[in-house]
Amino acid sequence: MTLRAAVQMDPMDGINIGGDSSFHLMLKAQERGYVLYHYDVRGLTWEGGRLTTRAHPVYDVKREMGDHYRFGDPVTIDLGRDVDVVLMRQDPPFDLGYLTGTWLLERIADETLVVNDPVSVRNAPEKVFVLDFPEFMPPTMVTRDLDAVKDFQARYGAIVVKPLHGNGGKAVFRIDADGANLGALVELFGQVWPEPFMVQQFLPSVSKGDKRIVLIDGEVAGAINRKPGEGEFRSNLAVGGYAEAADLTPREQEICAALGPALKARGLIFVGIDVIGGEWLTEINVTSPTGIVAIDRFNNSDTAGMIWDAIAGRVAQA
Repeated sequence: MTLRAAVQMDPMDGINIGGDSSFHLMLKAQERGYVLYHYDVRGLTWEGGRLTTRAHPVYDVKREMGDHYRFGDPVTIDLGRDVDVVLMRQDPPFDLGYLTGTWLLERIADETLVVNDPVSVRNAPEKVFVLDFPEFMPPTMVTRDLDAVKDFQARYGAIVVKPLHGNGGKAVFRIDADGANLGALVELFGQVWPEPFMVQQFLPSVSKGDKRIVLIDGEVAGAINRKPGEGEFRSNLAVGGYAEAADLTPREQEICAALGPALKARGLIFVGIDVIGGEWLTEINVTSPTGIVAIDRFNNSDTAGMIWDAIAGRVAQA
């Protein structure tokens, strides 16, 4: 099956072609002879029941930085009629601009497959959806209340404070058991973000790694273990962590078995979950999951191909 795919993502010039999952998916799509378009979410236009955007046809995708793609002349495409699938792949922040994109894409759901499903993405942001599975999580609090955080820290010792809608390990802070700077940090978070933030017990087992497990249509496709870099406790690859090959522990298999049906039912085809120390679920990444390049490198797998197979299957069913 030849697919026509529109990729809603950040500008192509600035991506890391060595590790970007969206680019990896585009390479595989090109290899299969799919038609590719690139567009910016800010270009969406709705009028008279139709959702359109100015988009560039994409050609010559290759791993040569500076010469890694070629755009054709921009065209106006109807996302309900002119493509088979839209990949919603722009990075957060998960703000009103992001939400508006989901509201608009939701309106073509009966015509075009959107991956991941925009309604489910909107209703399942990474650090909120995970609250549906408290049995697998470390002690966790979502709040803006300093007294509540102080009480939590008194009970659990060292804690981690992070934005509820952040990504890539940005603005994730560790507060040691003495609570130094806790008040100032909570004050800062309250000034920068209008929403509550997340507080979790610090898990020393993060030194063993923060595993990224990719699930495709609810089934495990592969995993990598991410280790913190020198002088860091964050293991995200975007902040200096490094990856190694990984298998799943029995506890991680249990987590995936519990999550899989919920992901499939919600139309969340490409999902990356994060598990610390082989046992603690911390995030369910649905907005723009990453990690498939490293997984394929370590496992000699074809995760991008598996994602496109799942997409083609959904399109055929529709």
